[in-house]
Amino acid sequence: MELLNLYQNNYLIVFVFLCLGVLLPLVALFLGKFLRPHKPSVEKYTTYESGIDPFHDSRVQFNVRYYIFALMFVIFDVETVFLYPWAVAYDKLGVFALIEMLIFVIMLLIGLIYAWKKKVLRWT
Repeated sequence: MELLNLYQNNYLIVFVFLCLGVLLPLVALFLGKFLRPHKPSVEKYTTYESGIDPFHDSRVQFNVRYYIFALMFVIFDVETVFLYPWAVAYDKLGVFALIEMLIFVIMLLIGLIYAWKKKVLRWT
């Protein structure tokens, strides 16, 4: 019975933190909306508030290569997130985890070589 109470208390703590994680930002945003000054004007709805009237469309078309470069950065940044816990617990994991991580790194290297061959990593 004591083990069941401990088990339920663990879920209760997770539920309380989940509720706090959702409610605190909502309450802060809700209070901020009521406490801030709200005086809309025509100038505030223009593209720039620097005093200069906009003379063309504010949307500028970028080359897709920049987005792909950013996605490649995110992918290899996430790789670091997977490698760090593995490196910390390497002594306890054994040879099987080493082989799994080698397969993971080889797959990422294949993706990097593919992106290099497609000239995705060229910034110009």
